[in-house]
Amino acid sequence: MVCSMLLIACGGSKTGVTEDVVPADSVQTTSVDSTANDSIADLLANIPMPKAADELFDDFIFNFAANKSLQMERILFPLKTTKAGKEGKIEKGEWKMERYFMRQDYYTLLFDSEKQMEVVKDTSLNHAIVEMIYFNTGAVVQHIFDRLRGAWMLTSINTIPISQSTNASFLEFYHQFATDHDFQLESLNETMEFEGPDPDDDFARMEGLISSDTWEAFAPELPQKMIFNIIYGQPHKSGNKKIFVLRGIANGMELEMGFVKKDGKWKLTKLTT
Repeated sequence: MVCSMLLIACGGSKTGVTEDVVPADSVQTTSVDSTANDSIADLLANIPMPKAADELFDDFIFNFAANKSLQMERILFPLKTTKAGKEGKIEKGEWKMERYFMRQDYYTLLFDSEKQMEVVKDTSLNHAIVEMIYFNTGAVVQHIFDRLRGAWMLTSINTIPISQSTNASFLEFYHQFATDHDFQLESLNETMEFEGPDPDDDFARMEGLISSDTWEAFAPELPQKMIFNIIYGQPHKSGNKKIFVLRGIANGMELEMGFVKKDGKWKLTKLTT
């Protein structure tokens, strides 16, 4: 039910986003208000989480982000924290409701391949990490979840520099790609595969190739200050391919950008909207 309400896969040729601005010493996410998404959160907060929602991490995390009483039940207090090599803890009375991406109109994901994208449907997973990646502070705040006795629990929070992330190479590239127009043009493959809705037929999609000369007509707006990522299962070493997914919450927006590392440089090779 949660997925059908929130994760509708269709989109347009332009993707607009709003972003968070978070203090450097914060481990909690403060998101941009969205009336529509607040309404969804209020709705979910009044609906008991079905037991089946513990099977898929995506179902669980949306309920966890929307339901305060559920969130308090699913945190292993005192919650262990690690930052700059120093260990700490958060007591139950100190915890503030974490909304994650529920107060903005999108969230983002990183995958290494199309095959890896199927892991979101894996009901056997027992470990997941929600990452909040702050380019303005150079930090990655990792909320680590484990499924204990069949129930997903937030078990610790780990804050690391972007340079220590398994996706460090791509994240450093992505930030420049999203903020530097000239660099973005330099990072386009000679031709890029394109798939998107047919402007002449609301029920059809079109495929083709686009070049750097026509890029401006297709270029999406990308988040520049922070993005989310979810690692399903154990982290693994990043390869030479990356798929950046920007998915709308209850608005039907869907964007996929395929990148390949060639001669040490990341290049955009595919755009799907």
